Amino acid sequence: MSQENVEVVRAVFEAWNAGDMDALRELYDPAIIVRYAEGWLEGSEPTVGREAVMRVWEQLRETWDADTVEPISFIDGGDRVVVRMVWRGVGHGPDLNMGVTQVYTVRKGKIRTVEFFWDHAEALEAVGLSE
Repeated sequence: MSQENVEVVRAVFEAWNAGDMDALRELYDPAIIVRYAEGWLEGSEPTVGREAVMRVWEQLRETWDADTVEPISFIDGGDRVVVRMVWRGVGHGPDLNMGVTQVYTVRKGKIRTVEFFWDHAEALEAVGLSE
């Protein structure tokens, strides 16, 4: 099952980069929770629920004329998948070149939680792994 979870998470990146927000929405559990890293620009309070998460993502996408997420590595942690990534944006907002690590929890083929970490080692520790 864990390789299937990695493929679900890969599909998140593919949908984002294709600008297919409907496909992205379908990958999320209706009760998804997104937890942000401390000091996240938009605040550190979690976003709860698929429609709320999608509103946040759509607002973020409006900041740039174009943006992409580039996964560097996927680490299979069973029902959790750790992704080290770079998010780049250019256009009418400030240029973005941000490296973060995300931890996705996948349940029954849907993304249940997304957690953002500035520190990759901290993300690995959160899932009981180490570098």
